[in-house]
Amino acid sequence: MLAVDLVAHRHAHVIGVREAAAWSAVWVVIGVAFGITVWWFWGAEFGQQYFAGYLIEKSLAVDNVFVWAVIFSFFAVPPQFQHRVLFLGVLGALVLRGAFIAAGAVLIANFSWVLYLFAAFLIVTGVKMAIQRDAHIDPEQSKTLRLFRRWVPMTDAYHGQRFLIRRRGVLLATPLLAVLVLVEVTDVVFAVDSIPAIFAVTDEPFLVFTANAFALLGLRAMYFLLADLVHRFVYLKLGLALVLVWVGIKMALKVDITYIPTPISLAVITTILAAAVAASWWTTRGQPAHALATPAGAPPFRQATDDELADLEPVWRPRRRRPSGEDPAPHGRGDGSDHADPLTPVEPASDPSPARPDTADSQENR
Repeated sequence: MLAVDLVAHRHAHVIGVREAAAWSAVWVVIGVAFGITVWWFWGAEFGQQYFAGYLIEKSLAVDNVFVWAVIFSFFAVPPQFQHRVLFLGVLGALVLRGAFIAAGAVLIANFSWVLYLFAAFLIVTGVKMAIQRDAHIDPEQSKTLRLFRRWVPMTDAYHGQRFLIRRRGVLLATPLLAVLVLVEVTDVVFAVDSIPAIFAVTDEPFLVFTANAFALLGLRAMYFLLADLVHRFVYLKLGLALVLVWVGIKMALKVDITYIPTPISLAVITTILAAAVAASWWTTRGQPAHALATPAGAPPFRQATDDELADLEPVWRPRRRRPSGEDPAPHGRGDGSDHADPLTPVEPASDPSPARPDTADSQENR
């Protein structure tokens, strides 16, 4: 599926709302179809667990969309280059989340008390999210960006979809690479919340990973669909906070006290999120869609000129190869050493002129 998405967007272009809506619908249909398949072959319990996890991940993904919009606005990333960053970002997120899920499954299987830690973490995170729901990420204050700027030489211009360039023999990162690093790091931060949350509704690592995967696969299309509307989801963070608190309580109760049935948990999650979205849209009705403005203190990133693009050198310098048929030693001595390595120092040839007849030996013989 990633290959299909990559082929469909192999040419850099601005993704409009219609195209984003179409791809969002495709990924939602695929994710729902997979859930129906799970329900059909493995029973209603596993099907409901999958849909509960998918709904949690999909709703938390909207928070990702807002963070990505802030990062792209800060770096003034041209719209036609954003999909490439998100594609690689989601690909890296799938790998990292797969590792987190595997580690979490091992911990839960061997140390059941870890569930209490996960539950406490979810409850604290939910309360903190509710209190700080109006706080926003500031890329300028990001420690990741500071370290990147300190250790990685970077140009101030976008050179197409390139992440690295070579100019005057120096390898440089483009702002697009800094954006990709920030996207990956923010996804790791979100995974710390979402992975324990989905383990609260299912213990099956396969369902945890597939719910994550299908939610992530539609995340890029969701970004292009909702990036200009994130300012209208004013109560979504409050809804997500309540969901995290709910699943944290559910996880704590199921260890030794009682197990809340999956249909009830799914109904609670759906109700909270639906109420948060409906209240947000009702409160902000009449507000037009608009992209986030570039912050005043953002670096002055720009697009490279045609002359700058023409002067670029190959990023990975190929080894110099001798063309076939070329004389390896065009300045050979003609004494059988013409095939020596041309880099090997050549000793000066002796004087080829014939010896004079009146040498010292001939004089003695006379």
